[in-house]
Amino acid sequence: MRLFISFFALFLSVILLQLSNGGVGPLDALSGIALGFSTAEIGLLGSAHYLGFFIGCWWAPRLMGDVGHSRAFAVFTAIGAIGLLMHFLIIDPLAWAIMRIAAGFCIAGSYTVIEAWLHAKLTNEIRGRAMGTYRVVDMGASLAAQMVISVLEPASYVSYNILALVCCAAIIPLTLTKATQPSMPDAPRLRPKLAMLRSPLAVAGVIVAGITSASFRMVGPVYGQEIGLTQAQIGWFLASFVAGGALAQLPMGWLADKFDRRWVLIWISGGSIVACVATASFGGPPTMTLVLGAFAGFVTFPVFSIASAHANDFANDDERVELAASLMFFFAVGAIAAPYIASMLIAGFGPSALFVLISVGHGFLVAFGLWRMSARPTEDTRTRYIWAPRTSFIIGRLTGRSQRNEDRSP
Repeated sequence: MRLFISFFALFLSVILLQLSNGGVGPLDALSGIALGFSTAEIGLLGSAHYLGFFIGCWWAPRLMGDVGHSRAFAVFTAIGAIGLLMHFLIIDPLAWAIMRIAAGFCIAGSYTVIEAWLHAKLTNEIRGRAMGTYRVVDMGASLAAQMVISVLEPASYVSYNILALVCCAAIIPLTLTKATQPSMPDAPRLRPKLAMLRSPLAVAGVIVAGITSASFRMVGPVYGQEIGLTQAQIGWFLASFVAGGALAQLPMGWLADKFDRRWVLIWISGGSIVACVATASFGGPPTMTLVLGAFAGFVTFPVFSIASAHANDFANDDERVELAASLMFFFAVGAIAAPYIASMLIAGFGPSALFVLISVGHGFLVAFGLWRMSARPTEDTRTRYIWAPRTSFIIGRLTGRSQRNEDRSP
């Protein structure tokens, strides 16, 4: 409790950010349907979000160095609120895509500030408990954000105004806190080649994770509408995916620490293919759709963290921050392309095409994993599995110290 109180301002800002900018994705999808946007145009909105996310991850450390943490956070949240408020000033898919770039920019930049602040304030003695609390807060807020669409009317200025108000409220806790601002962090260099050199399989894994997460969460509302779910049921469907991912962290972490991580990636990718086939074949009845959504989240959410842990097995301590940034870059590559491709496939072949795309990605990961096992023999250099959120390039500073050689699994 003392730990939670000490970081209360940061955690409250995380909750408010997730509720506002995390809720705009499904709301945009349903609003686009109501306003007559094409399926491809709705997918473009999801891709634009991750483009803004990548820009925010890259630029945020530099802005913090120029103006400080609190001012940078205010800039990012203000840009996010402006993007939300502008939705019903210009009703056009391309204009909305630019607004979604602002939303992605806001959430990536704000998370960068929060995680840099956490990194500067944490000591090794409380790092594990703080990260555990941070995980619960982030996952809980993400789960609630998917439910926002069950209470907000699509294509309504009032709905977007409410989200903008929540986004503006996120500024208050962090800017009013009396805690001393930490020193400015050095921006990690973006070295995609580093990740490729350390583990090509990890790179493939995070790209597939980006394809899966972005497709499901950004185009999932279109799938739900196509199969006849109500607005509230679509919210539960998206929330079940996040809940399944949250429940998977402990058992998948145990498996990743006990067995060869390449086999774990291969088996959960196989499980993802099964989940996709089952959802495409049996999805429709609301209860079955929720169960299958939770199963899909359970077997797909841990892919990023397992791939990240596998890459860290072959990295030196002084490479971990830049390695985390590189993996985030490849995640963004998959996430930027996926929503638009998924929406085009749904428009051409029906709602089940969403899960065909995801299953093809995981099928590739299975084949590539088997090939990599023959290309590089197993080495006993495993670091401890750590849940790795896809939030900012700075996340490596929070997890890097706890993945040193002295923490390796026996």
